Amino acid sequence: MRRTTRYPVTGGNSLWHVYKTVPFLKVVKNFVVIQLARYTPILGLKNWLYRTFLRMKIGDQTSFALMVMLDVMFPEKISVGQNTVIGYNTTILAHEYLIKEYRLGEVVIGDEVMIGANTTILPGVKIGDGAIVSAGTLVHKDVPAGVFVGGNPMRIIYTKEQLAERWANDEIYGNGS
Repeated sequence: MRRTTRYPVTGGNSLWHVYKTVPFLKVVKNFVVIQLARYTPILGLKNWLYRTFLRMKIGDQTSFALMVMLDVMFPEKISVGQNTVIGYNTTILAHEYLIKEYRLGEVVIGDEVMIGANTTILPGVKIGDGAIVSAGTLVHKDVPAGVFVGGNPMRIIYTKEQLAERWANDEIYGNGS
């Protein structure tokens, strides 16, 4: 189960009540910052924008590829460790607006994680250090450290031990790396 906090609503669906849950000007500011960052090829500038204006925790040497879409409502609930790569067109959500409720949850991505392109990460999940998430994956639950996951529904493709065995003699990933 993902770690989200549930907030019930009455009347129209929860998205109809969006500006009761998050200030309009915050959403406008976040949208502008996220759109600027999505299109800039300057990695350091992206991280500075995210840290400064969105209050995100971003580790050193972390790279967000072009077109990464962060949660516009609650980006401050997203943290990413150091030396992590977030692939092209990935979406990271910290909220879900549903019919009778909305949910908020922290997204924690560890150090040296590889997130493949076109991945969607749902609120309330943790991705452990050294994990690899295949392109096009829907991350709907926690990812243990060091594993390789993929698919929809997401499943473990290789455990940490299986990856170590596969890479034991690899000239880049093997030999104690």
